[in-house]
Amino acid sequence: MGRNLAVVVGVVMLLVGGLWTFQGLGYIGGSVMSGSTTWAIIGPVVAGLGVALVIVGVQRRE
Repeated sequence: MGRNLAVVVGVVMLLVGGLWTFQGLGYIGGSVMSGSTTWAIIGPVVAGLGVALVIVGVQRRE
């Protein structure tokens, strides 16, 4: 169960991080986060952590 949970949480972090990145860069409008450099930095960090979590979840042996 822990392995599947890690992969699911990692994928969600990857998607949210991507969304935040595109909002921060101004590609997606309609939010306070749109065009904000802060979110253009936080987004890739969250996405990268999500990728790492997916890798750990896939490689983990139970």
